[in-house]
Amino acid sequence: METPRKPWQSKPAPGFHFGRARRIVRLGIKTLWLHRLRSLLTVLGIVFGVCSVIAMLAIGEGASHEAQEQIKNLGSQNIILRSVKPPEQQKVSDQGSQSYVLNYGLTYADVKRIRATITGVQLILPSRIMREFVWNIDRRLDCEIVATVPWYPTLRNHQVIAGRFFTDQEMEAKTSVCVLGAELVPVLFPLGAPLGKHVRVGSSYYQVVGVMAPRAKNPETDANAQRNQTVANTLFIPLETAKTRYGEILRKIRSGSIEQERVELHELTVEVGSADRVMATADAVKALLERHHKKKDYEIVVPLELLRRAERTKQIFNIVLGSIAAISLLVGGIGIMNIMLASVTERTREIGIRRALGAKREDIITQFLVEAVILSAAGGILGVLLGVVIPHFVSHFAGMKTIVTFWSPFLAFTISGAVGVIFGIYPAFRAAAMDPVEALRHE
Repeated sequence: METPRKPWQSKPAPGFHFGRARRIVRLGIKTLWLHRLRSLLTVLGIVFGVCSVIAMLAIGEGASHEAQEQIKNLGSQNIILRSVKPPEQQKVSDQGSQSYVLNYGLTYADVKRIRATITGVQLILPSRIMREFVWNIDRRLDCEIVATVPWYPTLRNHQVIAGRFFTDQEMEAKTSVCVLGAELVPVLFPLGAPLGKHVRVGSSYYQVVGVMAPRAKNPETDANAQRNQTVANTLFIPLETAKTRYGEILRKIRSGSIEQERVELHELTVEVGSADRVMATADAVKALLERHHKKKDYEIVVPLELLRRAERTKQIFNIVLGSIAAISLLVGGIGIMNIMLASVTERTREIGIRRALGAKREDIITQFLVEAVILSAAGGILGVLLGVVIPHFVSHFAGMKTIVTFWSPFLAFTISGAVGVIFGIYPAFRAAAMDPVEALRHE
């Protein structure tokens, strides 16, 4: 006759027990520790898989971030127009001589038409670009001379770090002042501050009134563009001063012949009042230029469109890199399944003894699943640590920007845990399906 249970002697509730789980985990660690080398080699597959997921996502995120920052520097509400040589240049021969004039590009008339006919345009930034040597006594540097207007720093998001930019009054008076790009300063003025001093461009001298903030190389983001511009290697002068000094025709001497170009403006930056109207305004500008330019002597770059394209490219890039890294995790998961199947074969007699002593099928399944998860979790932890460290080495030695997002280590670790469960299920069920009598007979 069963002794009645006292009220304070409650019957243990079926299901999960912390003590039982602790015993299972301890047994799993002990079993894996008996085969340390084999377990370590199995874990390495997960380590490299998790590490590659985090590192590849960090490299992709860094590359995408740099591209997006460069596009944002152009202004998300800006439309950039550039003069380009048409396939068939308009040549005006000079009575059979070897010199000719090429007429192409944007004009001041285009500026007036855009202001008069297109609504929503707030500012227009005209620029003219020449290539010259800049001298300071015996030091010189080949750079771009950008003739522009006083609101250039605001519209192009390129600020002055020392001194100031030239003013409206200085431009109207055609004053010989200039603003240096940041990388000109250590070359032309290695021993002192450049503010208030003079530099020579051609036969003209310009007083330095400011220095622009440094900016990294900005490779042309439009696929049709051929020119690479380094903003820091640039000297800025007033547009009206450039008209007086250079005129409308630029001369280039090439292998005994003189090539002359008549380009009024090399670049126009159009600022739109609202980001929602950028694409519509760009279409209107394109239609306007098509009506008044017989040849395709211009190009239109819309930074907002490039930014959206860069974001789509980033998504594709992350999917590709993530898929490559997932293959590494798949290989690691196959390694776990392989080692667990080998463990099932080796421990057949152990399984038979445990079943004979009263262990249920779910106990055997739980035991082998726990061991598989311990392997994958250990590999995941080591992989996360390695994956967070490797991008810093890539940035330091390769000079590439890398960004480890807060979610990538969690994602990689979660995937590694899931790999352990998925690839441990089959060996666990195979172990639980053994006949206890046959397992006891196994030698």
